[in-house]
Amino acid sequence: MSDDAVRAASHRFYAALSRMMQGDAPALSDVWSHGSDVSTMHPVGGRSIGWLAVKESWEQVAKLAGGGTATIEDQVVHVMGEVAIELGQERGSATFGGHRVAIDWRVTNVYRQEGGAWKVVHHHADVSNAMVEAVRA
Repeated sequence: MSDDAVRAASHRFYAALSRMMQGDAPALSDVWSHGSDVSTMHPVGGRSIGWLAVKESWEQVAKLAGGGTATIEDQVVHVMGEVAIELGQERGSATFGGHRVAIDWRVTNVYRQEGGAWKVVHHHADVSNAMVEAVRA
């Protein structure tokens, strides 16, 4: 199976992630699965499991965020039937809690086909000490 559709889903995810970093968390709703088995591990630490918890975590980050963008570089995609794994380096910058933070961490994203579309079911980024400090300040 071609990984082009997964790469297109990744592009949509990073566009929505960038919008969230500008305070628009609802943009992520369209690219995420809304299942009870979805999860995220943000660069501020912690873990959220289930769509409602994941959605709430993005909303909390969006309240602190402004003027940000994120992209994925060094992207590797592996498609295994109806599941795909994406590895890469997230890069960009954003303001969190009034502090400018550089984004440069490893990331793993997992996608699943749902209704003919690839949806994010897991996002895991390295913990960023700079982001943790910015959010605590």
